[in-house]
Amino acid sequence: QVHLVESGGGLVQAGGSLRLSCAASGRTGTKSAMGWFRQAPGKEREFVAGISWSGGSTATADSVRGRFTISRDNAKNTVYLQMNSLKPEDTAVYTCAARAYGSTWVSTRGDEYDYWGQGTQVTVSS
Repeated sequence: QVHLVESGGGLVQAGGSLRLSCAASGRTGTKSAMGWFRQAPGKEREFVAGISWSGGSTATADSVRGRFTISRDNAKNTVYLQMNSLKPEDTAVYTCAARAYGSTWVSTRGDEYDYWGQGTQVTVSS
């Protein structure tokens, strides 16, 4: 069984920063690509950032590029999302996802991720 647990969400003022963490347990913890997605009220889920198993390849959505950075520490089975210069439109539930074991390359497609966390709320006030 694979478990993903996010932490680090909260309320922040516009222009502020947050760092989300996603701790993975189970076989996929270190041998798969990981990603972050978000869903705002009334909107569809969207890809935010993804990272390959090695960490050598990343992908970032246009809407957050230059402000958000994804990274991982395989020794800790943890993926991070550093979010800077936050805007009110970044308000959403942020969810960590993992691809199947052995799927080590980055994907921006939600249907290519097999495991999902519960999500953590990020609220940016203006």
